[in-house]
Formats: sequence, structure tokens, C-alpha cells
Amino acid sequence: MEKPKAFVRKEKCLACGGCISVCPQDAILMVISKALVNKEQCNSCSICVKTCPIGAISWEEEPL
Repeated sequence: MEKPKAFVRKEKCLACGGCISVCPQDAILMVISKALVNKEQCNSCSICVKTCPIGAISWEEEPL
């Protein structure tokens, strides 16, 4: 089973850029003033999840 990937809750994202600066895979970019995770580049390391000061990044929800 594949590991879950980081997911940005756009309604919470303040576009501070902290997640972008800590991502070792360069998997996060800013799109229309919101962070966006490239799931193909994300290696599920959780650094961005731990770094986000307001909890806007979490693990993607599993499909039902």
C-alpha cells in the first residue's frame, strides 16, 4: 500500500511559504497564493505537515 501524501487545505493556507522552504523533494509550490503539493514528488516525509504553523497541511484523505 502506498503511503499517504501531504495535502494542503486551501481554505486554511496563509501562503507563508514555510512548507516550500523545508520540503526536501521540492514537491510544494505556490499557485494563486496557496501552497500546492505535487503528489508525484512528495515522499511522505511529513516535514511540511510538522512545519505548517496553522495546520493547513495534513495527510490526504483515503478514497472511500
